[in-house]
Order: sequence, then C-alpha cells, then structure tokens
Amino acid sequence: MYAIIETGGKQYKVEAGDTVFIEKLDAEAESEYTFDKVIAVGTEDGITVGAPYVDGATVAAKVVKNGKAKKITVFTYKPKKNEKRKLGHRQPYTKVEIAAINA
Repeated sequence: MYAIIETGGKQYKVEAGDTVFIEKLDAEAESEYTFDKVIAVGTEDGITVGAPYVDGATVAAKVVKNGKAKKITVFTYKPKKNEKRKLGHRQPYTKVEIAAINA
C-alpha cells in the first residue's frame, strides 16, 4: 500500500517504513505527526484519487530529526561592472519515518 501526500508545496509517494526528507515542519524530534492532505492511496485493489484530497485518509509518521541540508553557494555577478555577490544557503528539513497509512 502506498500514498501520495502533499506537504510544504511538494508531493511525495510514501509507503509504510519509508524515511523521507521533507520541508521543515513545526514539530519536535521524536514526536508523532499526521499528514491529512492525502492526494491518492494505492492498494492491491487499485488506486483511490481524491478531489483534491481523499476523504478520511491519513498518514501517520514519526519525526526523526530536524536539520539543515548541505550548503550551496549562490554567486551572482554583472560582467564588466565589477559587481559580484557570493552567498551561502542551507535549506532546513525534517526527516520523518512513515509509520502507517490509514485509508
């Protein structure tokens, strides 16, 4: 059984036992979190697609940790103008482990 959930403006295909890195959630580490924006649920019998979400379907997950991704370098410049800028960015994330899909 799998589900497609929406969180942080992105969609993720998850199954029970998966570990997923998603956009940062307002949840503490080692806590439980429930995703209620389930777009589709796939079972052995077929797929159930919501409009826009499947009624009564939830995905239970456990927050493993909150962290930051590796640093990326953003460098912008304008040629022949001696104008340049170098920035770094680390995107925050939340690592969650999918416990169960309730459909």
